Amino acid sequence: MSYPSLEPPLTVATAAREGLALRDWLERFLPFASVAGLFVTLSIASPYFLTVQNLSSVVRQSAVITIIAMGQTVIMISGGIDLSVGSVLAFAGICGTMLLERHVPFGLSLTGAVLVGALWGLFNAALITVLKVSPFIATLGTMGAARGLTLVITDGLPVVNLPASFGWLGDGNLFHIIPVPLVLLIVLALLTGFILQYTRMGRYAYAIGSNAEAARYAGVPIRRYLVAFYVFGGALTGIGGMIEFSRLMTGQPTAGTGYELSVIAAVVIGGASLSGGEGTVSGSVAGAFLIGLISNGSNLLGVSPFWQQVVTGVVIVLAVAVDELRKRRRPR
Repeated sequence: MSYPSLEPPLTVATAAREGLALRDWLERFLPFASVAGLFVTLSIASPYFLTVQNLSSVVRQSAVITIIAMGQTVIMISGGIDLSVGSVLAFAGICGTMLLERHVPFGLSLTGAVLVGALWGLFNAALITVLKVSPFIATLGTMGAARGLTLVITDGLPVVNLPASFGWLGDGNLFHIIPVPLVLLIVLALLTGFILQYTRMGRYAYAIGSNAEAARYAGVPIRRYLVAFYVFGGALTGIGGMIEFSRLMTGQPTAGTGYELSVIAAVVIGGASLSGGEGTVSGSVAGAFLIGLISNGSNLLGVSPFWQQVVTGVVIVLAVAVDELRKRRRPR
């Protein structure tokens, strides 16, 4: 005698949902798998890769892009984009190093650079929310304006005569082994992840990026939070600028050129959508380190830096193509 099964039948809709969930999980895992695969490949291809000195160099080189990518992640989740990060990095870093050159204490100089970056974020947000300029055009304009002002206030010359202690921010170690930029990266990643997961600002970022009109009808103060997103991104860019100039031990007005490409690539590779509503801090961190490993491995293997730019561009196109395919597969 047979008894009917107590489990519900597996419908086509249920199977489809489970298949989509599995594919989404695999796609989210892909950046981490890519980093692990590239790490193993470089370990085999070059005897110099797995040295403490080289791994420390990878962390320090990737830290700036990774920290800026965290702010870009929040902005892109909300449906925006910031093309001005490379120029803002230079402007904020120059302001911070000018303060150091005038013997202003390090803490105040770092705070000044962060505030300058935040002010550029506020300016971007004002263009977008008040003048209704599209984020792409607004930040494209400020990219040129920030770079031009950086060259104006420096006459195109680097800021030198910085205190030796400034180098600790970019090249120092805690307990003689842990790079200071790595500590800052972890702290800022935890902060950004907390904001996205457990605060109203994070929930509203996903809501605005998914459907701005629905968020507006639900009572979300979109303008206020867009300002918060861009200010947060600008502040992190200011921190990145000081780390960058600490490693160089000079304030270079041309620093950060092309960084916007690497930052956006890191966020897109990490699973964020250019149309908004998707993205994670962990994914962006993985994407940034993937780009850092590509750069470091290319240098170790003697690959031309020009080909590195080609690879970065191809990776961006592939990541966007995967995102588009994923969106098309989803049921309406």
